[in-house]
Amino acid sequence: MFYNPKIVSAFIYTFFIAVAAHGQQVTNYNLVQLLQQNKLDTTSCGQEIQTFFNPKSQAITVKGILWLKGIDFKEGTIDVDLRGRNVFLQSFMGIAFHAKDTSAYDVVYFCPFRFHDTSDVTRKYSVKYMSIPDYDYARLRKLHPGVYENEVNPVPKADDWFHATIVVRGGWISVYVNHAATPSLKVKQLDTLPDGKIGLWSYASTLSSDFANLSITE
Repeated sequence: MFYNPKIVSAFIYTFFIAVAAHGQQVTNYNLVQLLQQNKLDTTSCGQEIQTFFNPKSQAITVKGILWLKGIDFKEGTIDVDLRGRNVFLQSFMGIAFHAKDTSAYDVVYFCPFRFHDTSDVTRKYSVKYMSIPDYDYARLRKLHPGVYENEVNPVPKADDWFHATIVVRGGWISVYVNHAATPSLKVKQLDTLPDGKIGLWSYASTLSSDFANLSITE
């Protein structure tokens, strides 16, 4: 096949102009490299943080919150691969954003051990959104039952890797699993912070939350 360098160059130029015109900028983050380069901030206030990394898989395992240094997130699309554990009440992981600090942030997170619950009620606890400190999951469940949490579709195995796409735009948060066309969760944003830090979020008593292939489109 014959390639005309001028045509190829024109196509590439047009492509980047089109992307710029829509105001989109995609940044891919190698989490292992960020960890090695000390570009992930551990939290303070006595919260225990542990991490380790596997250079071959480019994945890291987190306990607590790891903020991306120097990244301020307002709105856009967050893509990440995650893997939890099929252990009851021992695997919660997701992405925190619009964070002021560890006491004020929004978070979308998953509970893999709920993915295949036989109960229709508890299966809807699989993916959640909450805004700390005013709207934790317990308060939201009491005030707005069934609104800020839902089951995931399609349903991954509880201990397998899965892909999450979190879209924060126009005051709404939509969460897609494994590139589905329909969101597993779509809710109105609750926080009053227009932007802030973004990080990997894990709430568990053990190292049980794996993250890889993070990208942010703004």
